[in-house]
Amino acid sequence: MGSSSNITGRLANFSARNRLKVLGAWMAILVVAFFLAGGIGDATTNDGSGSTNLESGIARNLIDERINSDEASKEFVLVEFGSGGAEDSANRAFVSSLADDLLALEDVIGVESYVNGGDGLVTSDGSTALLITSLSVPDDEAVDVIEPVLDVLNGADEAPEFSVTSVGQGSVETEFASLAEETLAKGESIGIVFALVVLLIVFGAAVAAGLPILLAIASILVAIALSATIGRVMDLDQFVVQIITMIGLAVGIDYALFIVKRYGEELAKGKDKITAITAAGNTAGRTVMVSGVAVMIALTGLLIIPDMTFRSFGLGAIVVVIAAVAAASTLLPALVSLLGHRVYWLRIPFVSRKAEAGDTESNEGGIWDKITSVVTAKPVLSIVVTGGALIAVSTAVFTMDLGSSGISSLPEDNSTRQAFEVVIAEFSDGLITSDVVIDARDVTSPEIQAGISQLESDLAGDDFYGDTRVTIAPNDDLAVVSAVIQGDFSGKPAEEALSRLRDDYIPAAFDGIAAVYVTGPTAETVDSVGMITGWLPIVFGLVLGSSFLLLMIVFRSVVVPIKAVLMNVLSVGAAYGLLVLVFQQGIGADILGFQESPVIEFWLPLFLFSILFGLSMDYHVFLLSRIKEHYDRTGDNKASVAFGLRSTAGIITGAALIMVGVFGGFAIGDMAMFQQMGFGLAAAVIIDATLVRSVLVPASMVLLGDKNWYFPSWLEWLPRLDVEGESHETVSLPGVVPSGAAD
Repeated sequence: MGSSSNITGRLANFSARNRLKVLGAWMAILVVAFFLAGGIGDATTNDGSGSTNLESGIARNLIDERINSDEASKEFVLVEFGSGGAEDSANRAFVSSLADDLLALEDVIGVESYVNGGDGLVTSDGSTALLITSLSVPDDEAVDVIEPVLDVLNGADEAPEFSVTSVGQGSVETEFASLAEETLAKGESIGIVFALVVLLIVFGAAVAAGLPILLAIASILVAIALSATIGRVMDLDQFVVQIITMIGLAVGIDYALFIVKRYGEELAKGKDKITAITAAGNTAGRTVMVSGVAVMIALTGLLIIPDMTFRSFGLGAIVVVIAAVAAASTLLPALVSLLGHRVYWLRIPFVSRKAEAGDTESNEGGIWDKITSVVTAKPVLSIVVTGGALIAVSTAVFTMDLGSSGISSLPEDNSTRQAFEVVIAEFSDGLITSDVVIDARDVTSPEIQAGISQLESDLAGDDFYGDTRVTIAPNDDLAVVSAVIQGDFSGKPAEEALSRLRDDYIPAAFDGIAAVYVTGPTAETVDSVGMITGWLPIVFGLVLGSSFLLLMIVFRSVVVPIKAVLMNVLSVGAAYGLLVLVFQQGIGADILGFQESPVIEFWLPLFLFSILFGLSMDYHVFLLSRIKEHYDRTGDNKASVAFGLRSTAGIITGAALIMVGVFGGFAIGDMAMFQQMGFGLAAAVIIDATLVRSVLVPASMVLLGDKNWYFPSWLEWLPRLDVEGESHETVSLPGVVPSGAAD
C-alpha cells in the first residue's frame, strides 16, 4: 500500500508516540482559539446583505453610492394606555416624560410624538401612541447604541397602567441575537446531555463517553476562531456560530465515537496500546477521513452561491468538519495514548457488560439479523412499500412556498413582533417601504419627473401601498420613490403587489427612459427565492456528481454509488416533505411545539440538501465498506449484506441518535427558522438511519446480487482508495472484531 493510503494510521501512531508534544500543541492552539473566538461578534453581521447581482442588491448599492445612506436609524416606540385615551392628562404626562427620558440619552437626537405635535401618531381609538425615536447613527450601527434606549423603555414598561414596546433595527437585531444565543445555549446543553447518555450506553464507561464530547467542543472552538479570523476579510452571517456548533457537535462526537470504539476492540484482541491506536487510525480513522471529505464535497455547493448567508453557513460547516477530522486524527490518539486502558474507567454497571457483548459480530439472531431476514426475503415488496412511502411524503415538496418570515419568525408572544404588527396595521409612518430606484443622467428632467408622478399616482391607487416620498441624489443622477408597505412584507399579498409594481406600474411610467430597480424586504426575499431556484440544479449536479465519483473510487463499483446517491436524495426529499407538512400545513406543529409558518425559509432547501447529503454519506461509507469487505473475502452477496448491517448496526444507530439529539436540541428553540432547520435535519437522519439503512439498502443489494459490484474494466485507471485498510486482520468497523475471528 502506498504511503498516502495509510496517512491516518501514521498520524495516529505519531500522535500516540509523541502524546505530550501533540497535547501541548493542541493546548496552545485552543488557548489562541479561545481569544480569537471572542471576536466572532465583530466579524459577523445581520444586515441581510446578499447577492449584489440581484435587482434588489443593485438598487441597494446605488442608494448607498449616490445618496447619503447615513440616515438616522429610528426606533418605533408604542405606548398602550391601560385606561383613558391619548388626551387623558395622565397619559399625556407619561408620554411626555418618556420622550424627555429618551431625549436625555446621548445617542438619541429626536423624539416625535403626538404630545409635541406629531401627526398620525395615535391609533384611531386613542388607545395607543407612537413615539418615533431617531438615533445618532444609521441602521447598520443601531445595535451598538440601542441598549440605553431599551433600558429606558423597559423601565417605563414596569408602570402597571402602561405597556411600552418597541421595534426598529436596533431592537430587532438585539432581539434576534438574544434569541439566537438562547437557542444556542439550549441546543448545546440538550445535545451534549443526549449525546452523553447515548455514549454511556455505547461505551459503558464515563471516561470513554466523555472523549467524543471533548473532541467536539475543541473542534467547535477552533472553527469559531477560524471563522472570526476569516470574518475580518469577508462578511459572515451572524448565525454562523449556531451552524458551527450544531454541525460540530454532530460530526465531532460521531467521528470520535467511531475511533474510540475501534480502539477498544483492538485492545480486546490483546494488542498493546500503541498498536491498537495505530490500527484504529488506519481503519476507523481512515473511514472518518473519507466521510469528512464526503461531507465537505456536499458543503461546497453552498460556497458557489453568490450570497453571504449561504457562503457563511457553508464556510462555517466546512471549517468545523476539517477541525473535527484533524482533532480525531491527532488530538484523540494523543489523549487515548495518555489514558491507555484508563479510557474505560468509571464503568457503568450492567450497561458496560451489554456494551461489551455488543462488540462482537456474534450477534447473529439479534434484531438486525431479524430485520434483514424479513427485508431480504421479499426485497421487491420491501422496496416498493418503503420507497413508495418516502416518495409519497416527498410529493409535499411541490407545495413548498419559499420566503422569509423575518420578524414573523419570532414567537407570537414576543413583544418586538407584537409591536411590529401594531405599527404595520395602525400607522403609515414608513417603518417598511418598497423602494423604486430610478437611475438616469438627470432625474429632474421633465420626462423622468412625469414618470415619477405617474408612478406615485399608480401606487396611491393600490391598497397595498401607503404614503410615498421621493428622494433625489445630490448630483441629480438618482431618484428613489419610497412607498410605505401597508401589510406584511413577507406574505402572498406583498409578492403580488411587488409583481404589479415591477410588471405594470414601472413599465407604464418609465418605458425605456431610465433604468429602474426595486429593493426593500419583499423584493430582496423574492429575488433571493429566484436565485435559489436558479442555483438548485447547479448545486444538486455538483454535489451528486462529486459524491458519486468519490464513492465509485472508494468502492470500485458504479452501481453502489448510484444507489447511495438515489437513496440520499430520497431521504432529503422526504425531509423536505415533512417540513412542508409540519410547518407550512401545520400538521402536528402544535403537538411538537413548533411555530406554524406560511413559508419555509428560502435558504433551507439548499442548506439542508448540502448538510444532509454530506452527513448521510457517513452512514453509507461505514455500512457499505463492511459489506464490501465481507463480499471481497467470501463472494456471498446476501451474507455480506447481513454481515454489514449486523456489524455496524449498534455504532451507526448510536451515531444517528446523537445527531438527532443535537439537531432536536436546536429545533426546540423559539425562532421558527431554527425550528425548521433542526427538525429537517433530525427527520432526515432518522429516515436515513432507519428506513434507508435497514430496509432499502439491504433489499436493493440482495435484489441486485453480484451486479452491485459491477465496475467496468475501462475505469480501472481510477486511483484506489481502500477505506478500511489492507489486511483482513485489522479490517473492521467500530463495533466488530476481525472477520477472520468469526470464520
